[in-house]
Amino acid sequence: MKGKQNIIAALNRLLANELAAMDQYFIHSRMYQDWGLNKLFERIDHEFDDEKGHASALIERILFLEGTPDMSKRDGLQIGTDVPSMLESDLRVEYTVDKLLKETIALCEQESDYVTRDILQKLLEDTEVDHAWWLEQQLRLIKMLGLPNYLQSQM
Repeated sequence: MKGKQNIIAALNRLLANELAAMDQYFIHSRMYQDWGLNKLFERIDHEFDDEKGHASALIERILFLEGTPDMSKRDGLQIGTDVPSMLESDLRVEYTVDKLLKETIALCEQESDYVTRDILQKLLEDTEVDHAWWLEQQLRLIKMLGLPNYLQSQM
């Protein structure tokens, strides 16, 4: 089915951010594993899998709309150097994706592409209710408990 070029372009922009999130979660999870922070490793490795699923859904939709997925870009990739900076950079990526998802959902509404809109709404729910919320919670815990206590709880 031939899709509208503006929607395909918006989906590719989203894809660049989902791929960045995926790569960022991947390296951060391996850093946590290397440091012995097994609970953070397990959670962030799970987030890596979720982002891979989001990227897959976008790729499948772009292909269905007869577009070409652009796998060469990674927008917003920021690797942290310690736990707080890693959580903060992951949260920034999620906030960016959240904003882009809402913009693309609005575009889909405007262009009457309701199937793409529905696919993106599922990704938005994951982004807001699961990913961003959990990251915000971890940063609050660091402030409440202090970094040493938080790190100990993640071993």
